Amino acid sequence: MRHVFLMVVGLFAARAEASPSEAEICSRVAATVAQQSGVPVSVLRAITLTETGRKLGGAFQPWPWTVNMEGKGHWFDTQDQARAFVFKEFKRGARSFDVGCFQINYKWHGEAFASIDEMFDPLANAQYAARFLRDLHTETGSWSKAAGAYHSRTPEFANRYAARFDRIRATLAPEEGPDGGAPLPDREIPEIPDIVLAANGPAPQDRAERVNRYPLLIRKTAAPASLGGAPGASLFAAAVARMGQE
Repeated sequence: MRHVFLMVVGLFAARAEASPSEAEICSRVAATVAQQSGVPVSVLRAITLTETGRKLGGAFQPWPWTVNMEGKGHWFDTQDQARAFVFKEFKRGARSFDVGCFQINYKWHGEAFASIDEMFDPLANAQYAARFLRDLHTETGSWSKAAGAYHSRTPEFANRYAARFDRIRATLAPEEGPDGGAPLPDREIPEIPDIVLAANGPAPQDRAERVNRYPLLIRKTAAPASLGGAPGASLFAAAVARMGQE
């Protein structure tokens, strides 16, 4: 019996030791993509923490195998578990779900990827988010405002998200100014759907339907048409909703 107990303890210890490397995935791709895109690494890390952060080993860390399925957050131990869950829900008919380090939404962004598998790829997920944030910075002139717009075009939701983003970013890069980072190239700024409304209900009557003009990652193979546009309502939105009910 003692041997069985020790084996169980050993299995849990091995799992605990494996977790940190998984938890580092989002931060690592953030650093890689920051060098490629000119988006400050603190911006990317703050976004992934705001979107997927959870307590791991006493520390607040992002998690790559996070899924927000129709407004409900799920954290899976492995990529395979997360993918299996999404594919099962997809077959059921679900289309509004966010995946990965930067919670890219299938309904609004799926057309930009070759597959759901590619959306789960941490590097592809981060590259898409960085390009989106870079254009939002060009539009708004502020990383804080860009982060808010990444989440929502509705000021109430954008400002709330930006405030949390700012607090998290301040703990990551106190040496940077509030708007540190390389200048960004001018380009056409996409019309970005209000992602909170997209997840939680129909758009207001006076809001014209937005069209996706932001295919950052070109679909590699022919596939059934899917919608594209902007990241979906993140786990942050769900958390805020829960807080309001408490």
